Amino acid sequence: MSSSKFQVALYSSVGVGLVFIALIGANIILSPVRARVDLTADQLHTLSAGTKAILSKVDAPIQVRFYASQGTERMPAEIKSYVQTVDDILSEFKAQSGGKIEVRKLDPEPDSEAEELARVDGIEPQMLRNGEQLYLGLIVEYAPQKSTIPFLSPQREKLLEYDLARAVSEVVSTNKPTVGVMSPLQVLGGFNPAAMQMGRQGQSEPWIVFAELKRQFQVQSVGMDVEKIDDSIQVMVVLHPKDISDKAQFALDQFVLRGGKLIAFLDPLCLADNRQPNQMGLNLGGGSSMPKLLKAWGLDFDTTKVLADQQFMRQLQGRDGRPQLVPSFLFMNADGVNSEDPVTGQADDLWIPFAGAFTGKVADGLHQDILLKTTKDSQLVDAMTAQINGQKIVDDFKASGVNYTIATRLYGKFKTAFPDGKPAADKKETAKSEETKAEKKDEGFLKESKTDGVVYLFGDADFLYDPYCVEVNQMLRMAMPRNGNLGLFQNLIEQAAGDSNLIGSRTRATVRRTFTVVQKMESEARLRYQSKIEGLDKKQQELQSKLSDLQVKKEGNTAKVILTPEQQQAIKSYNADLTKTKKDLRIERRNLRQDVDALENRLKWANILLMPVAVSLTGLSLAILRRKRTAAK
Repeated sequence: MSSSKFQVALYSSVGVGLVFIALIGANIILSPVRARVDLTADQLHTLSAGTKAILSKVDAPIQVRFYASQGTERMPAEIKSYVQTVDDILSEFKAQSGGKIEVRKLDPEPDSEAEELARVDGIEPQMLRNGEQLYLGLIVEYAPQKSTIPFLSPQREKLLEYDLARAVSEVVSTNKPTVGVMSPLQVLGGFNPAAMQMGRQGQSEPWIVFAELKRQFQVQSVGMDVEKIDDSIQVMVVLHPKDISDKAQFALDQFVLRGGKLIAFLDPLCLADNRQPNQMGLNLGGGSSMPKLLKAWGLDFDTTKVLADQQFMRQLQGRDGRPQLVPSFLFMNADGVNSEDPVTGQADDLWIPFAGAFTGKVADGLHQDILLKTTKDSQLVDAMTAQINGQKIVDDFKASGVNYTIATRLYGKFKTAFPDGKPAADKKETAKSEETKAEKKDEGFLKESKTDGVVYLFGDADFLYDPYCVEVNQMLRMAMPRNGNLGLFQNLIEQAAGDSNLIGSRTRATVRRTFTVVQKMESEARLRYQSKIEGLDKKQQELQSKLSDLQVKKEGNTAKVILTPEQQQAIKSYNADLTKTKKDLRIERRNLRQDVDALENRLKWANILLMPVAVSLTGLSLAILRRKRTAAK
């Protein structure tokens, strides 16, 4: 018996040793081969079809110089891990390009040739807490074109593939489309009196979304009084066209009819337009629209109304410093996004403040794709009331049952909004003789597009404004996305400009996922106690009406308020009801927090325990199956 046990132990030990040696040998033999299985939900670690399409265009050697400080004392642990991630994805780029992308990894040690080369290439060192300098950037060179990423921030890890694919695309593309930008705001930077007061010599920085736009496209500023859009412009971006003239609308009309692509961001309440704020800091300047063009396309846009949605509202810090619900600041999740469209496919976390709605039926010959919409638990509300008193909107909320359109794409055969030709510039021109008018009609202008045109319409401009789009790190001089707004804008421009490859690269890189179940729970809870609030308001109004009839009796110089027993009882009853309602609201909010906490705890423990339990059950099942087979023998 003891000999048998010894043999079993010997064979087991030898077997384990042989398996160990085999694993080491296999690891040595297969180490040059790179293979992995991506089990993430969105395939975040697999090159997308868009990136592969860009790399397929590489028909000549491209050099990538990857600068990364390697000193152990100068490199934090999380940076080391990120460097390996960058290195891995560069290797995949090289493999996908058929070896045409050459990766050269350099360590810019102090006073070395690599450090000097990094500075020549525009790679900027970052200062660590211990005073050491950290280099982590790269340059893509396809002579004579170069594209530089001065610093590869770990905070943009989910956008890493896009950043690298864009750098390759920039050097491969020989013809950059021209994008025109029309706006009364300083979106491209320029002279700004407010900036002068802050010590910046009167110059304001461009909005981050437009600074990013300049990196990939030729950007041309177009005035609000333009009479004709330059023929070199393929895409026009119109942002908050407040008080746009008929002349400028005619120029845009003709631009669309000749095949140009128009992207218009209208706004019923533009927070970024701070040129005419009142003393309270509120925007009283009105909204923006393109009424002549929208009418010709069959749509309407009410600049006095904004959207409120129970499903998309959250608490924000109010003017008194306390959190309060802002029903017209929409925090949109996947429920409001067209997931089938390449522009919005993965944009499931958007901040849309005080947006308007497009209503109506598109004109004959046109087709419509809705990109962003509200839930049916929404309604149109007065813009000024929403800005000044959001709580009143919440208290009086009545769901419309309508999915309002916030963003849409129109395509098809467009017809002119100006059948009589170019509009008169002023009243004097309107009063010209019939002969002059006839001559004017003879001037060449398009009445209908020959090919299918495309127009994108958004009911908000503020979602591109820096505070609602990005978080700027002044130390690193970099902007990090707060949400999906920046990615949505970039996808939109690239689709309009005709390059759809980068869209696939970016749509996988969701910045974060919104907890939609929690949002729905919060909305349902608000609906449960909304009727109590309305009842309380009604009682308060009735009481105020009664108090207005109080009898006042003067005695000397003192005025006394004499309350009848009925009035005293009304006040007492009101106070009791008020106390009870407040208590009910506290209980409701407490129950809401408990529900949310319980849900989060269930999800947390499911994530922690589900996989180990699944593995354990699988192991037990295999052990039982093996024992049954052994027993059968």
